Amino acid sequence: MGEKQNIQWFPGHMTKTKRKIQSSLKLIDVVVEILDARIPLSSHNPDLAEIIENKPKLVLLNKCDKADRTATKKWVDYYLENGVTALPVDCKSGRGINKFVPSLRNILSDKFDAQKKKGIKNPVLRVMIVGIPNVGKSSFINRVCKQSIAKVEDRPGVTRGNQWYTISNDLELLDTPGVLWPKFDDEKTALHLAFTGAVKDRVLDIELLAMDFLEAVKKNVTPEFLSRFKMSKEDVDGKKPYELLELIGRKRGMLISGGEIDMERASNLVIDEYRNGKFGNITLEYPED
Repeated sequence: MGEKQNIQWFPGHMTKTKRKIQSSLKLIDVVVEILDARIPLSSHNPDLAEIIENKPKLVLLNKCDKADRTATKKWVDYYLENGVTALPVDCKSGRGINKFVPSLRNILSDKFDAQKKKGIKNPVLRVMIVGIPNVGKSSFINRVCKQSIAKVEDRPGVTRGNQWYTISNDLELLDTPGVLWPKFDDEKTALHLAFTGAVKDRVLDIELLAMDFLEAVKKNVTPEFLSRFKMSKEDVDGKKPYELLELIGRKRGMLISGGEIDMERASNLVIDEYRNGKFGNITLEYPED
């Protein structure tokens, strides 16, 4: 694949955000972690289990419309086998969102039954939303809130920066800042986050990123990918990522003086079209990995 780039991300607010999350745990009933359905492993913060301690958790596999359906089903089964409910959702279209509240109530059924025995009717369900940047937290909150967002005033125990929203008389959401962990020990994790836009493009070499992406997907190239660039499977097989990127640039007429390919423009095209779902449903990580 040629030269490797060292993708690192050191968000200065991470420690502060962890403290905000931990300080609010006593106020909430359940944690909802939003993951990218295309990269559930890479979009999961490995520090989360330690941060949320023993709070119940629901996983939302967002952007499922861009992921392979068979792979997403495998992830749902994987989480279930490990005692966690996972829902495939697409926050932009609203797909799967109708199962969100029933799933929360099912997870907390024992707690609600105990409260009813104490005479507490219609208890308020307080939910903390967590997720890395660009995973779709804002889209999810806007979808669940619809257009009737009611900001809950500052209350004791909530550090400034966390944001409460009232969804209904018995449901409140606590939004937390998106946070990445301090470093990526695994190169594949870093690349997958970069492919999907969780790492800001300005810290990356876009040509290397595009070539790494092409290397990752050419083994299971989709019909949509071939159609976008008017290529056959034979055009892809055996080509090095640099050669494939050149071919894509040539197919799209991205030429500069001397007939050379504008590789930067071709690279931006590849990454943008992947992020916009133009290459069909592509999952980059599977439970068996």
